Amino acid sequence: MSVFFRSFLATILALVILVLLSAALLAAKLGSKSDIAENSWLHVDLYGEVLEYNPPGGVMSEVTGGGGSLTLQQILENLDKAVVDDRIEGVLFQMSSSHGAGWAKLEEIRGAVARVQEAGKPVLGFADSIDAKTYYLASACDSLYCPPAGYVSFMGFSRISRHVKGTLEKLGISPQVSAIRHYKAAAQLATRYDLSPEAKKNMNWMFDEFWGMFCEALEQDRGLTEVRINELMQYALFTPEEAVEAGLFDRLKYWDEVLDDLKADGEDHLAVVSHERYAEERPEDLDLKGDKKIAVIHAQGNIGGRENGVNPVLGLMMGHGSIVRELNRAVNDDDVAAIVLRVDSGGGESLASDLMGHAVEVACRKKPVIISMVDVAASGGYMMSYRASKIMADPMTVTGSIGSISAKIDLSGWNEKIGITTDQVSKGPNALMQADDRPFTEEELKRFSDNHWADFRAWMDDVAKHREIATTEIDSLCMGRVWTGRQAVDNKLVDALGGQYEAVLLAKKESGIAANEDVTLWHLPEKKDLVATLLGGDETTDQAVSWTVYRRVRQEANFALDYLSSGQLWIMDPVMKP
Repeated sequence: MSVFFRSFLATILALVILVLLSAALLAAKLGSKSDIAENSWLHVDLYGEVLEYNPPGGVMSEVTGGGGSLTLQQILENLDKAVVDDRIEGVLFQMSSSHGAGWAKLEEIRGAVARVQEAGKPVLGFADSIDAKTYYLASACDSLYCPPAGYVSFMGFSRISRHVKGTLEKLGISPQVSAIRHYKAAAQLATRYDLSPEAKKNMNWMFDEFWGMFCEALEQDRGLTEVRINELMQYALFTPEEAVEAGLFDRLKYWDEVLDDLKADGEDHLAVVSHERYAEERPEDLDLKGDKKIAVIHAQGNIGGRENGVNPVLGLMMGHGSIVRELNRAVNDDDVAAIVLRVDSGGGESLASDLMGHAVEVACRKKPVIISMVDVAASGGYMMSYRASKIMADPMTVTGSIGSISAKIDLSGWNEKIGITTDQVSKGPNALMQADDRPFTEEELKRFSDNHWADFRAWMDDVAKHREIATTEIDSLCMGRVWTGRQAVDNKLVDALGGQYEAVLLAKKESGIAANEDVTLWHLPEKKDLVATLLGGDETTDQAVSWTVYRRVRQEANFALDYLSSGQLWIMDPVMKP
């Protein structure tokens, strides 16, 4: 008994210490909160992974990860606050090609930058390492600077598909795959040595779309025509001096020189507020609030399982239980007039996707639900979306992929290579149908395929019903092909183009709120503070640790790839330096 009480008291003491430590950290954070001076410049640094929203694990993910991840939500909210904040003179946008934002995220940021500029506030860009994709965002800035030793690459778009079919054959592993249909290319990584003609055609369609929007933006922002863009990409690699001469940048400046040039006469330093500090300013303190609420629910990651979490290999995981719970929470809150569901997912488990789609349909019976697609909302990401009141996508969103892949892995060849033998005992028909030590029989394969097709046809028919697409049209849309948001509007899979800003306007309209009436945005899932995280138990801590491991591996891998491809290895060895 004494051992039990000692253990119990030790646990209580440890909990008290953790709570006191958390309170001390929070107090220190609040106590160190500096005032924002008049004529301050907001500094946004686009570097590293850019998630749509906060990862699971609450503040613990930031503590264990050595700092919080920059999220799209934080960027958009800070820029929208800067529009109305009289203390903010302008925005300093520092960026690097070492970022994880997709085309649609960059497009949303461009929209927020435009709103800052429309408010009469300048947005200055600074890039020490830039590629064509990052330049798509950089070109939106009023002026653009690069340090004299910066890296400037300006090349066309490409995507390399790495296939493991040959590797699996050497290992004696045989995937038996049912892929529906021609353009559903993910399985081809294991079933083909190369991409099918249909898959390549799909990629070319997408590149054509991205290329067109890219060229339109650069001509509007920097006066670079498509002919000139092709000429610059022929040159590909620029010294910073050459980049200025070519019109890609305005001037060569170091970061401190950019700050010095912005100082008022007689001022010793420029007032700069960091992105992290400005994120602590509440929208409601800047009158960005209203009596009515719109819930913004964030659904990001690979779809699978019940609860949102982090897989150290796969990254963010979207659990159907988590999303359904937040939908129900918003529906049952009388102050919530409408729901905006932000979807940033390439898909995953079909059952979980359908369960979330059903919850969306149920929610629509009580309140408008607007889907707001981010970088990708395809396959399962589209399955959870199409039953909403309205669907909005960014022009550069990747969506569609209405198809399906199901597979069984036959390990019999692998087992033979490494000396594994198996034996079975079973009772009842087809008990060993899914066994991994043998391939399907002909009858089993037919049953497996028929069942897969039946599920797919039910999905296809349901899409046709909810999207009011004729049965003569729906078949051509359900080949597993992906579309840009702009294409998806043309083929009725999406209702309108826009990001979160436009989705909130549509949510207002659908719920009878005037466009100029202020509303309060309620972001879900709510981010846990340090105390709530510490009291959240092992699950929250595990998510934070998993996120830290995944994030660290991604960062180091991306750094290594960027470093190896930079062409600057000679710098590490003075003997090799010219």
